[in-house]
Amino acid sequence: MIAERLVLGELDTNCWLASDGEGGPLLVIDPGGDADQLITAIAERRVAAVLLTHGHFDHLGAARDVLAATGAPLLVHEADADAILTSEGAGGALFGFDATAPAADRLLHDGDDVQAGALRLVVLHTPGHTPGSICLYAARDGELFCGDTLFSGSVGRTDFAGGDPRAMRDSIARLAMLPGETRAHPGHGPDTTMAREQRVNPFFPRA
Repeated sequence: MIAERLVLGELDTNCWLASDGEGGPLLVIDPGGDADQLITAIAERRVAAVLLTHGHFDHLGAARDVLAATGAPLLVHEADADAILTSEGAGGALFGFDATAPAADRLLHDGDDVQAGALRLVVLHTPGHTPGSICLYAARDGELFCGDTLFSGSVGRTDFAGGDPRAMRDSIARLAMLPGETRAHPGHGPDTTMAREQRVNPFFPRA
């Protein structure tokens, strides 16, 4: 698997271009902004799908333009499907942003597969930051796209509308069960591994 990072938008959101490394199509994960830059990076490559790890404005700001440029379908968890349609639901109105996305073409659920060529991502429903937050797990490659559920040394905020500290605790406990060598690609900031988070992240469960 190849995971290309682009840092986009006003909040420096990590957008990921994931592919199988064998010439297969891309999955665009969290197109947060700077549509022209993102579309230039995609270039002539085919996009199998655009995925949102959750419905916040800083993760979907370029979605409309990328969808129009590529013809790809939009995928989001069913619990955040309505939130992406309005600036209030996506959280941008609170900060003066009006970013929204069109209605999703496919609603995701826990355990679903998303495939692009030989790349297979499994949807892990990890609510807490939002009701429909997900992580995308490439078990074969040992890589995890974790949105704003998990950061290096921390976790996503739970004090916005729809946040749930108890659900976040349960979601982190679920991620803590992944192999230690799993490489995590968060929605903001640097990559990490599950083994590192087990050592340093105060939100991880302790034996």
